[in-house]
Amino acid sequence: MSGGVRLDLNFPDFQAQLLGLDADELRQAAKTLRKVMGLGWQQVYADHGLKWEELKSMKGRFTIRVTRQCRAVVVREGDFMRFYALHFDHDSAYGRK
Repeated sequence: MSGGVRLDLNFPDFQAQLLGLDADELRQAAKTLRKVMGLGWQQVYADHGLKWEELKSMKGRFTIRVTRQCRAVVVREGDFMRFYALHFDHDSAYGRK
């Protein structure tokens, strides 16, 4: 997939949080991850469902909506979207808590 988004889900904290989701949230997260893999970067930035936003408190880090209740903290490194954390509390994803 030339120019497409590749996922890096290898950060241990993210893995623990992802695998700790209940079955419904895990299904929603998997659907979102599959969606991201099928998009180009410009599509990710523009997608209203993902709602890509830069964290003002941490330059170079962003959040995307993974489920209706959960956002992920991510970075872009080349073709990769690296996932660092999941947050159920919207404010905690933005470093406000």
